[in-house]
Amino acid sequence: MKYLAGKGSRMPYIFDVSKQYGGVQMKKDCLTTFSKVDFNTFEPEEDKIRIEDIAHALSMMTRANGHFPQFFSVGQHCIQCCREATARNYLPQTALACLLHDGSEAYLADITRPVKKNMTMYLQIEEQLQHMIYTKFLGYVPEGEEAELITNIDDSCLYYEFLHFMDEKMYSVEPVMVSTPSYEFQPMADVEKEFLSLFEELKEKIREEESKK
Repeated sequence: MKYLAGKGSRMPYIFDVSKQYGGVQMKKDCLTTFSKVDFNTFEPEEDKIRIEDIAHALSMMTRANGHFPQFFSVGQHCIQCCREATARNYLPQTALACLLHDGSEAYLADITRPVKKNMTMYLQIEEQLQHMIYTKFLGYVPEGEEAELITNIDDSCLYYEFLHFMDEKMYSVEPVMVSTPSYEFQPMADVEKEFLSLFEELKEKIREEESKK
């Protein structure tokens, strides 16, 4: 299909990029990740999910759709959630789940809650992808009480982020926060490195626990 350009435009028409252009076939429905993987978010493949891609993308992605007065990344949020789980003495599996809880956003986007809740198709794609990420790196999908603990930490970190950056209280009751959050700007490369370090540290703790069983 071709779409006519606006009146007076020097471009005669715009090509449908899903078809051949200049003899090159465009990659339909695929995202090229940091590690150069062609990733189809509509038909995700577990073997193409890489922790390096997740760590890199989340370190570059801003929270609050860019409306905080300074840059604060989704990666920093995930690290804070993970450290809060550890401070609460939760199992390393739960801490790892907290680190990974926004992993699907590395392949989608961090869409604000008021918008996301009305995007049925997005929510379905996000759930499928997030479950795949949990399964690959955690071995299971958190459910029941553990899922509630992860959501509670996510909401607590959200509350204090908005309180710090926007002087806004998101809930009528102040949630518990055991750890001491840091909201200072961190270079993206440092956040990426810390994310990967926490991932490896928690995976090692889980392996040690399983070896004792």
